[in-house]
Amino acid sequence: MGKPLLGLSMMPEADFVSAILPILQNNSVDVLEWSFDTFYDAQEPEWLSGLLDFYSEHNRLLGHGVYYSLFDARWTERQEGWLKKLKEEFRHRKYNHITEHFGFMNTENFHQGVPLPVPLHFKTLQIGKDRLKRLQDAVEIPVGVENLAFSFSIDDVKEQGEFLDKLLEDIDGFLILDLHNIYCQSWNFDISMQEIIRLYPLEKVKEIHLSGGSWQESAYGKKPVRRDTHDGSIPEEILNVLPEVLPQCHNLEYIIIERLGHTLNTGSKKEAFFHDFNRVKEITQVSDSHTKNQKVWHKKNGECVEPVEDLLLYEEQTKLTRMLFDGTDIQSVKDHGFHYFKPENWDEEMITTAQQIIKKWNPY
Repeated sequence: MGKPLLGLSMMPEADFVSAILPILQNNSVDVLEWSFDTFYDAQEPEWLSGLLDFYSEHNRLLGHGVYYSLFDARWTERQEGWLKKLKEEFRHRKYNHITEHFGFMNTENFHQGVPLPVPLHFKTLQIGKDRLKRLQDAVEIPVGVENLAFSFSIDDVKEQGEFLDKLLEDIDGFLILDLHNIYCQSWNFDISMQEIIRLYPLEKVKEIHLSGGSWQESAYGKKPVRRDTHDGSIPEEILNVLPEVLPQCHNLEYIIIERLGHTLNTGSKKEAFFHDFNRVKEITQVSDSHTKNQKVWHKKNGECVEPVEDLLLYEEQTKLTRMLFDGTDIQSVKDHGFHYFKPENWDEEMITTAQQIIKKWNPY
């Protein structure tokens, strides 16, 4: 029995490590999470390798993938290559577990941005389970999935908990509950955070993510859109809901605070960041939540079959991403006759937001 460990999502900027030095030096950072695939094709700075190796040697390092893309409807060499590099990374460094994001983001040539949601459908679930199993086959540690901040509709918001529950079944996987992602959905779709959280399989939550974000001006003169940009303080609403959430997550082991490396560039921002860190530490310590430590994970071995693919879904993912990138008229997106996607039910504001995000990350 014990309290969840509190840590940070590690960033590769030297500014970031100099900013967090005080809490590293006083041993407040119990655990580090590292997005290993952001450095698949780059050389880690020596100081970063040393720090990650130190946490790895003490069994305090978590892996967080960004670019695998669980719901790409075609299995490609890119994903094969990603898994190959993952195995190399795991030979080099020990991780306690590894996680990926819900959604798809690598269709065609759109390599960065925000993962886009897929609807809960037998076929999409089958593809997600297949990709997750391949990820699990590549490693000997537990695999988890993080809930998504971005949604096109209230239906996306309401079905994601059930979708994640079903997705994780076959590999005995776990959930990262990102509370800022839920805050984004809560604000953008006028639904309380508690109502959304109740829809999630909380017994599967092994890790919680906390972060801040930013406001994007409404394209329609309505209230602003909340974005998961990891560049601000943790909202008070999240810190208020955290004490209620902790006791409901009986298998919680880690709480990770996320902040982009180049955004701790002033004294006041650093001070606010430490204030958030200490608030979360305090909430965790006074909480009556304890990890039960009863859940023993065993890797499930199954035979590897041909990758599940769906060319119609692939075409639709490609078409949708292209329409968003091209800034296609919103009504044309809503009127487009997709089989899997239901844009007629989508929020216009969120279609516009997706267009802006994809354009920002893929400017050419």
